[in-house]
Amino acid sequence: MSDTPLLDQLETGPWPSFVKDLKRVAARKPATRDLLRQLERSYKDKITHWKHGGIVGVLGYGSGIIGRYSDLPDEFPGVAHFHTIRINQPSGWFYTTQALRELCAIWDEHGSGALNVHGSTGDLVFLGTTTDELEPTFAALTAKGWDLGGSGSAMRTPSCCVGEARCEYSCYDTMDLCYQVTQNFQFDMHRPSFPYKFKIKCSGCPNDCVAAVARADMSVIGVWKDDIRIDQAAVAAYAAGELKPRAGGTPYAKLDIKADVTDLCPTICMKYDGKKLAIDNKNCNHCMHCISLMPQALRIGTETGASLLLGSHAPILEGAQMSWVIVPFMPMEAPYAEFMALVGNIHEWWSEHGKNRERTGELMLRLGMRNFFQSVGLEPPPQTVRTPRANPFFFWHAEDFEAEDKGRKYIKL
Repeated sequence: MSDTPLLDQLETGPWPSFVKDLKRVAARKPATRDLLRQLERSYKDKITHWKHGGIVGVLGYGSGIIGRYSDLPDEFPGVAHFHTIRINQPSGWFYTTQALRELCAIWDEHGSGALNVHGSTGDLVFLGTTTDELEPTFAALTAKGWDLGGSGSAMRTPSCCVGEARCEYSCYDTMDLCYQVTQNFQFDMHRPSFPYKFKIKCSGCPNDCVAAVARADMSVIGVWKDDIRIDQAAVAAYAAGELKPRAGGTPYAKLDIKADVTDLCPTICMKYDGKKLAIDNKNCNHCMHCISLMPQALRIGTETGASLLLGSHAPILEGAQMSWVIVPFMPMEAPYAEFMALVGNIHEWWSEHGKNRERTGELMLRLGMRNFFQSVGLEPPPQTVRTPRANPFFFWHAEDFEAEDKGRKYIKL
């Protein structure tokens, strides 16, 4: 009889099971065999048997290794130490088969053979090795040109969509920005010195394929400033059913432009009279709904860059929190000096005022948006205003009176 009957049930469904993969590795890796046995015990006891027993790492680095220990080391000695190693992934997750084989060979020699490509954090994750194998694993990785990712209260490994490499919607080179950010903030990634984690994720367009606005402290979302380009002949082809919506990515054969496109515009900035499509671009909020439905008829503008949003995360007590727009439009061209300087200012403000395990979004809520914008040197954009001011009474600061004495006009007629 199998010693993992509960796990065996997971192999009986119609979908591929991680249990089957782990059993294949367990045939040659005792640690992975004990991993399965401990997981079976956790299913039976209905509690985890992992514990954090201290900080481990490699020489010169404070992050990249997540220490993990079993609380049943005598029963499952193969996972008494089962540390996780995060590997800094290439931009856009582009790997050659040779690179993947090198990584797998390194892990097969020094660890459990189980890995995660890719976790929600972005890194490639090596799952399970002993403390004695950390330095040899790190040496083998660096010899092949790999580095560790971020962990703990540090700059986390930046990640991005494929951007201009494969996507016609991309408004900037996501892969280059991701690489440059990774290089620029190496110290902050490898030596934790922040109140808590800080994530940067780069999406080439508002479709946000890396879900940056929900998961990243700093979201870099590609946008355009000018008008959406329209091919009226292609619009007519969509209306006639000659072109398939979403380039064939839906079960619908024909597009009802009024019902499916213009009536669903969140800002009601589009009109279709049966022959011609018109867009009031000043009221467009770049949701990408119309462009995604009719990619051959509508194109993003030509004056492109990115919107910067800050503050998203999912704290347990307050619940999920989305990002705020802090810069509506910023040109995104190498060497990205304006962007790097702003991120540095945010880090300084957060490091000075943040409490332990308080992320930037929580600090912004605690101290207020006015304090944030003043501290990092940004003009507050109207996109941060949820509703117009209704109360005529508000407080002035001393610097406002000083600026007024020097000629600043707060109401420009």
